Amino acid sequence: MPRCAALVIRMPDENKGIMLRGHPMVFLVTCEDTKHTSMFDWTIPAGFVTGLHVHRVQETFYVLDGECVWHAGGKTIRATPGTFLFIPPGVPHNIANVSDKAARVLMTVSPPGHEHYFEALAKLAAQGAPDPAALADLRGRHDTDQISTLTM
Repeated sequence: MPRCAALVIRMPDENKGIMLRGHPMVFLVTCEDTKHTSMFDWTIPAGFVTGLHVHRVQETFYVLDGECVWHAGGKTIRATPGTFLFIPPGVPHNIANVSDKAARVLMTVSPPGHEHYFEALAKLAAQGAPDPAALADLRGRHDTDQISTLTM
């Protein structure tokens, strides 16, 4: 069988990723590792809402802890631990942590590279409320068309 990529192992004490609103987003697999997918362990702060958006990439989410609500493809999904979502390219969606505590999800994006969006978003968010023009530019560079407001 042909070897498609190198083995990737991330140990719990490795710190590859970013902080987004004071919570970690760990980069498990990135475009540096493979040409197939990126994978993140995302701790979503209470009250965080992405706003409705659409990508030209596919995403999956698996809820590990907490409670989130997705609006995707005209459906509302109240996601608790064990909930899995596959969002094909072009499907409008958002994610909201509706609880008063952080939630945790595993997220994949294919093809990889979306980690660069999160790196830039974390830098903007660290400066306070991001400038709408800077956010629009960032989204445009990373295949994200924002339909409704991003709430951080």
